[in-house]
Amino acid sequence: MVSLIITTYNYGKYIERSIRSALDQTLANDQYEVIVINDCSTDNTAQILENFEQETRIFNLEENLGLAGARNFGIKKAKGQFIFFLDADDYIHKETLRLQKLFLEENNSLDAVSSDYYLVDERGKHIKHINAQEVPIACGIMFRKDFLYDIGLYDEAFRAREEEDLRIRWQEKYNIHNIIVPLYRYRMHENNLTKNNEEMDKHAQKLSAKYGSENDH
Repeated sequence: MVSLIITTYNYGKYIERSIRSALDQTLANDQYEVIVINDCSTDNTAQILENFEQETRIFNLEENLGLAGARNFGIKKAKGQFIFFLDADDYIHKETLRLQKLFLEENNSLDAVSSDYYLVDERGKHIKHINAQEVPIACGIMFRKDFLYDIGLYDEAFRAREEEDLRIRWQEKYNIHNIIVPLYRYRMHENNLTKNNEEMDKHAQKLSAKYGSENDH
């Protein structure tokens, strides 16, 4: 079974498409669950999520944990042996879970599976096909859950670049196999956290302090 986890903070504008893409998978319904973590949003996210109470497992947090904390919360609630993260402003191709689950089930030597992705604009228009091995992103990766626990989950001290920190620790012990098919849709917009230069710079320094220059990722 796969646990697809969506974390959201004030992404009411995008969350419905994200959830619908998660529910519209070719993988059988009894083979996966959709978990939505509302990280104390102050917009209309909670009202939108009410429409999906029957089809998903929704958790409305009472305090803002940040992306790393919200993802850890989701992992701890997950019933599946495989974990897949989908950002609330992104969406996925309907074959995503079926294909990535197949790769992990049929290849015991694979620890996690990612896929290429399309950069898309506000309206969902495809801008560019990106190779996820060359330009990795945090989401669109299916992990073996027990291995995530083995490396200690996300470091909640990171309010940005948490995926880089996780990837460094993951790749010290485990691999990520990339499927060269663009299954993930990475939406570019003005509120992307990666555009917050101050936060990104601050956490780049934190990464450097934690791992040293020899592990400069």
